[in-house]
Parts: sequence; structure tokens; C-alpha cells
Amino acid sequence: MAPPLLQLKDIALTFGGTPLLTGAELSVSTGERVSLVGRNGSGKSTLLKIAAQLVEPDRGSVFVQPGALVRYLPQEPDFSGFASTLAYVEAGLRPTDDRYIARHLLEQLGLTGKEDPAHLSGGEARRASLARVLAPSPDILLLDEPTNHLDLTTIEWLERDLDARRTALVIISHDRRFLSTLSRSTVWLDRGCTRRIERGFGHFEEWRDMLLAEEEREQHKLDRKIAAEEHWMRYGVTGRRKRNMRRVGHLQALREARRTYRAFAGDATITAGSAGMSGALVIEAKGIGKSYGGRAIVCDFSTRIQRGDRIGIIGPNGSGKTTLINMLTGVLPPDSGTVRLGSTLAIATLNQHRDSLDPDITVKQALTGGDGDTVSVNGVGKHVIGYMKDFLFASDQARTPLGKLSGGERGRLMLAQALAKSSNLLILDEPTNDLDMETLDVLEDMIGDYPGTVLLISHDRDFLDRLVSGVIVPEGEGCWTEYAGGYSDMLTQRGADLTRDPAKQDKEKPTKSTAAAEPSAPKRKMKFKEKHALETLPKTIAALLAKASELQGKLDDPQFYSRDRAGFEKVTTELGETQRKLAAAEEQWLELEILREELAG
Repeated sequence: MAPPLLQLKDIALTFGGTPLLTGAELSVSTGERVSLVGRNGSGKSTLLKIAAQLVEPDRGSVFVQPGALVRYLPQEPDFSGFASTLAYVEAGLRPTDDRYIARHLLEQLGLTGKEDPAHLSGGEARRASLARVLAPSPDILLLDEPTNHLDLTTIEWLERDLDARRTALVIISHDRRFLSTLSRSTVWLDRGCTRRIERGFGHFEEWRDMLLAEEEREQHKLDRKIAAEEHWMRYGVTGRRKRNMRRVGHLQALREARRTYRAFAGDATITAGSAGMSGALVIEAKGIGKSYGGRAIVCDFSTRIQRGDRIGIIGPNGSGKTTLINMLTGVLPPDSGTVRLGSTLAIATLNQHRDSLDPDITVKQALTGGDGDTVSVNGVGKHVIGYMKDFLFASDQARTPLGKLSGGERGRLMLAQALAKSSNLLILDEPTNDLDMETLDVLEDMIGDYPGTVLLISHDRDFLDRLVSGVIVPEGEGCWTEYAGGYSDMLTQRGADLTRDPAKQDKEKPTKSTAAAEPSAPKRKMKFKEKHALETLPKTIAALLAKASELQGKLDDPQFYSRDRAGFEKVTTELGETQRKLAAAEEQWLELEILREELAG
């Protein structure tokens, strides 16, 4: 085996009272690809800073092979003192490096080099910092969340670039597909210690679950041993003092092992406040358009979003994803076209701007609105400490200023704020940024079980494939297209990735003359029964909605079941039947409305 380029041994570090690292180790040889994984707050970023020799551990050794060049990509780069992005990247080069490579990488990443670092967006800052660490072709790259704020096109470019290099990699990332593509070994940082498997991230979760199951069995055995020893102490033979003292010492050792055992942190308990059902039609957009400074952001886009849909909006940074979602939800009026929102909509929004949080207020103040000890969830008060624990915050973090939280903790806090609101339409803008794998799993389950509708902006391909039923993608020059399925399904239908030339796409479309040459089918008219149903169904739907709401109100009484079990079962059955009729009526109305529009236009 090749000697390590970088080796950390028995690393210990304590911030405050609880040790953060107690025996962490990391070894990286030439060309190795290591994914570093663990819960938010477990110390991954700190361990990477120790490897980069930016933080001094309390105990342990750090070895870097003489002459080996190490470059570290922080989550929040420091641009102070640089007049342009080119100057920032060139400062990372060695005297012998070709200066041209800095400009070349910036161009590859969509920057000119003239940008003012003080006015960069999150995506631009991440691309500039990537150019800086890639430019000198280091022997070891330490990458902390390299895909954060990057669009899908740039993530796929970065994957290809890193895969082609001989550089050794240590990667912290929430992007499962990115880690699975690049990693060949996985280091799990858990409760201060590291464990390693010589396989890529794709095998990590199965291995982790196996280790945790074995650990649970060992703790169960320990509990049984303690119970047996305590029983002997109470009722056993009292003779042979020396033997008794040895068993007393053994019992004390067992108790100490149990006392010092740090259990694996449980999963987050993420639930979204429900505002009851919306109408079957949630959003209908017809020919909407928006331009800024002569540039078309959205041009003649139409869509129909129904209750229960999960729609992903993807595309390069600056393509207009947020503008489109703001128009669809009525926040921003379109320059042309119309947007119709469905009935009884209650919208909850999670934006991606972590810096919008006031760094001086505490976690408790952020969740309660500044006063009191309760958070209103679904209109019911819940103690703030209990709600914090649902999102994996410790009770002693209630008074922690938001400026002291990690990126993942800020992400969980913003989720907690957004999901406390009652809603039936969730707008999630980059919800996966900075979240650990376990929290992502719970978030996926929550979105999968959410009874309402979800509009999701994300650059996480695996997250999109697992959740969405359709994606909306920019095709260039303000044109957007909706595809069925997830990200991978979109690529299959589209036949290319997001960098496809829109001009080529236009050539593939049938021309007007070709379309005009095709014979048109004779138009049919709506039948009398169809017209009558279209006119009367809205009243029927309104009556069924009112009845469903009334029945649900009865079931919401916590004493109803214990007071009248038969009545409770009757109302439950009646509610199910009413909801079935409501769904059928709404489906029929939608089909007739679509038919009417097709015949009219």
C-alpha cells in the first residue's frame, strides 16, 4: 500500500463542555477518493480544517508528506482584500504555475474574472472558490460541500473534472449522487470517532445500519449484565470478601461504560402543518411571460398543477427559476398571460437564503416569534424545546444565537419555521442545502406523505428522482418545458443534458408550414350532458367540501372516540365516502374543463 500523503491520528478536540472529536483518524494516499460523512454538528468540517492545518487539535498528530500540495475548499470563502475574482484565484497559484489556468477555469465555471467579490451571489462565490483550489492541481483536495449553490450543469461539469484528475479527494457533501460517483472509500464520523469502509458512498448506508444494529445488541447485552450483577449484589452469597470486592469493581466498571455511552442521535421528526385539502386545481397558468431589461425570462409558458402533484423546477443559476415560481404562486404578476390559483390555498415557503436569518436572535426567539415558550403547529401550541428536539436541536441550544449555528443547523431551523405554518401548498427553494443524509431521508418521507402539493427548486438529482412527478426545465430564450417523471426521466425524454443547444432543439421542432400541411380533424362540440355537468359540478364540489370539513371537525374532537365509539366509526366511514365522491367530482370537472378549452381553441 502506498504511503499516505495525509494522515490524522487520534485527533481530539473539545468546544465547550462536550468533546467534539475524541479519537478521529483520517488517512489519504495518492489518488484516493474518500467521502467523509456524519450528522450535522458531528465535526466533519472541523476535522477537514484540522487536516488543512487551520485548526489545532487538543490531542493527536497531523502528518502531511513533505512537498505534497493540499488545497481546502471552505463552505464560506473569505474574499476580503481581493479586487476581482481573477485576483482571488491567482492568489492560490504557486510561483511556478501557469497564470493562464486561473482565467481558463473561471471561464469554464461561467465567470469572467472581472466580478467584484463583494457582490457575488452564492453560486458565483462557490464557483470562484472552486477555481482557486483546482487551479494549482494539488495533490490533495479537501472539499467541504462543493456542490452547495451550484446548478446542475456546473455540478455535472465538476464531477467530470474531478474524475479526470489524479488528485486525492476528501469530500463532504449532502449530494448522494455526487458522492456515489466520485468516492471509493467512506469515512463515517460518529460521536467523535471515525470508522472506515473501503467502498464508495453507495454502500455506506447499508454498512452504517449494520453497525448500529450490532451496537444496539451489544448495549442490550450490557444492560442484562448490569441487571444480573445488581441482582447478585442484593441476593448473592456474602462470603469470600476478596471475590465480592472484585465483583463490586466489575459492576462499577459496567455502570461506567453504560454512563459514558453516547447513543446515536435519533432521526429528526419533520412534519408539515396541514391546512386541510385545497381544491383539485391548484395552479393554472396560460401563456405567461416575463422580461427584464429586454431579456425574456419566461415566454408563453402554460401549465396545470393539480392537488398532490410534486413538481421540480430545475435549470442553471440565473435562468429564472425563482421568477417562474413567484409568478405561478401569485407573488409576481406576469407581463402577459394569466395565472389562476385554486380555492382554499394555504402556502408555506422555504427560501434558500440562510443569510436572511438575524444572527443576533436566539433559536428560541426565531421559532416563537420573539416571545413565549410555545410554537404554534397546526394551530396547536407546542413547547419550543420539544419542537426543537423534533429537528435535532439540543435543549441547551435554545439560547444559542443564530450566528453561531452551522450551515446544516441553519437549514434545519428554516425548515422548522416554514413547516410550523399550516399549508396545503409547499414552496421549497433548495431545501437540501447543508442537510445531513439522515435529515434528508426524513425530509423525503415528509414530502412523500404530505397530503398537499409541492413545488420544489433543487439541484440534487437523487432528491428529484426520488420525489417529483414532473420537472419544468428552461430550454433557452425564455422557453420552459414540462416533462413527466424525475430528473433522469427528463434526460431520457429530452435526449441530452441541460447544456443542450437551444438552436439545435429548434431545428428538431416541426415548422409552421409542416404543421399547416397536416389535415386537421373535424371539430366536435360539447354534448348537452357535458355542458350541464360542467355548470353544476362546482356547486356539487363546494357542497362536498363543506360536508368533508364538517365531518373532519367532528373527528378532530379528542374525546369523540372515547365518548361514542360507534359514532366515531360511522363518521369516519362517512368522511371516506364523501372524500371519494369529492375526488370523483373534481376529476370529472377537470376532464370536462380541459375538453371545453380544447374545443374552444
